[in-house]
Amino acid sequence: VQLQASGGGLVQTGGSLRLSCAASGFTLDYGSIAWFRQAPGKEREAVSCIRTSRPTVYADAVKGRFTMSRDNAKSTVYLQMNSLKPEDTAVYYCAATRRNLIQSSWPFITNYDYRGQGTLVTVSS
Repeated sequence: VQLQASGGGLVQTGGSLRLSCAASGFTLDYGSIAWFRQAPGKEREAVSCIRTSRPTVYADAVKGRFTMSRDNAKSTVYLQMNSLKPEDTAVYYCAATRRNLIQSSWPFITNYDYRGQGTLVTVSS
């Protein structure tokens, strides 16, 4: 299984970016795939998770600004990030598991079996 994140870059406060995570060897038809981020000097943070037949979930810090979606045919998930803030600056990466995670489990990286390389998002003030 390989997960490849892309789409990061430099954007001004209030701007938008769309990240992509392409999965190979992993079907999006069943399981959970999530976005995490880690800023320099800070702990890893769960951002969003899309799951089979369960609502997509978001961290409070990004609710209303970020939207996660998937294209099963392309085996790709997306993270549309709007109204970006400097505190959104981080390396973003995706993680996946074939388990359909429940609400209390999705924020914990240890519940994911696969993890990809990250893409850097920098939001300038």
